[in-house]
Amino acid sequence: MAACGLDFGTSNTTLGLAAAGGPRLAPLEGGADTLPSAIFYPRAGAPVFGRAAMAAYVGGAQGRLMRSLKAVLGSSLIDETTAVGRQRLGFRAVIGAFLAEVRARGAAAAGAPLDAVVLGRPVHFVDGDPEGDRRAEAVLDAIAEEIGFATRSFQFEPIAASLDYERQVVREELALIADIGGGTSDFSVVRLSPERRGKAERAGDILANDGVRIGGTDFDRQLSLGMVMPLLGHGAPLKRAGLSMPAGLYHDLATWSAINRLYDAKVQRTIRDLERDAAEPDKVARLARVVAEERGHTLALAAEGAKIAVAEAGETALDLDWLEAGLSVGIAHDDLLAHTGALAARIAGRIAGCLAAAGVAAGAIDAVFLTGGSTKLAHVRAAIRAAVPDARVAEGDTFGSVGTGLAIEAARRYG
Repeated sequence: MAACGLDFGTSNTTLGLAAAGGPRLAPLEGGADTLPSAIFYPRAGAPVFGRAAMAAYVGGAQGRLMRSLKAVLGSSLIDETTAVGRQRLGFRAVIGAFLAEVRARGAAAAGAPLDAVVLGRPVHFVDGDPEGDRRAEAVLDAIAEEIGFATRSFQFEPIAASLDYERQVVREELALIADIGGGTSDFSVVRLSPERRGKAERAGDILANDGVRIGGTDFDRQLSLGMVMPLLGHGAPLKRAGLSMPAGLYHDLATWSAINRLYDAKVQRTIRDLERDAAEPDKVARLARVVAEERGHTLALAAEGAKIAVAEAGETALDLDWLEAGLSVGIAHDDLLAHTGALAARIAGRIAGCLAAAGVAAGAIDAVFLTGGSTKLAHVRAAIRAAVPDARVAEGDTFGSVGTGLAIEAARRYG
């Protein structure tokens, strides 16, 4: 039985192989061991995946791009369909097509069919809804079975990351694992040591798990709503006193998993009517063009890129010349803080709950292990560190720790 660990992420996906020489990540796209969780359905021909999917869309190919597919799990969208050319596809089928491709690429790297899988999952797919959580896991399990995984089990993503981190631990320690990904932020308090590493049963070493449905795509959305969408009329008044542009249009346009909702003839007619009724029709005309030309993902990519640029350089200019000549907006770190600081605070607040559930004080944490792309945001890191100020900060593979840990777990369960 060939086994693997599958980290189906909101932004990126990895697949860890339980190899005889130890865990390794499968190359999923060229030499890269990450595959962006994106699929592009061209008007004709087979779908393309990952970076190739986004390149096709950005390059102007006609078709439908879908990204952040994992965000659909646990939401009502999972039972909906979306237009793809002249047909409509269910989101379950879209996720299935993506994960089947990941499995096939992993099998090619392993040189054998992959029959058994440990699937990573957030601590909570849905906040405050245990039944919704169970449904989301059941859907993912059913999809995994449909694409050929005969044997399936689950592990919390931060626990998987802790197994990867434990490989560098040289003495016993109490660790807080902080996995801040594209769609969720997840935490575990675990006891780790070289001696514990070889134990088959680790339940007693896991003191608590917790999480919140906040991740990098939420930072993208809030930054877009605050800095980009006003250029398209978000918050702008209508001619009738006391009325303004419907906020729901802009929230969908700023949310990766909801963008395709706007590419509907009825929605486009509504926007054209609003343009006539708008006190600032030039701004709404920009919205109408983005939707009519199906460029919503271009805006989302721009917001994501601006977030990363600000995190790295402190400021950036977001160029929207493709939408209107000379249109751009400057974004500084203070803007990022203003629009996303509350998200960072909510992430840090969840740490306190996890520590309380574990029955340990913040000062008892020896190390905090950071993984996930959103740990690169300075204010997120600062908020996490402030929650456990005495802990040593440790880091691993930002995008690969969970997949590697799932492979370790797969070897333990199926090896």
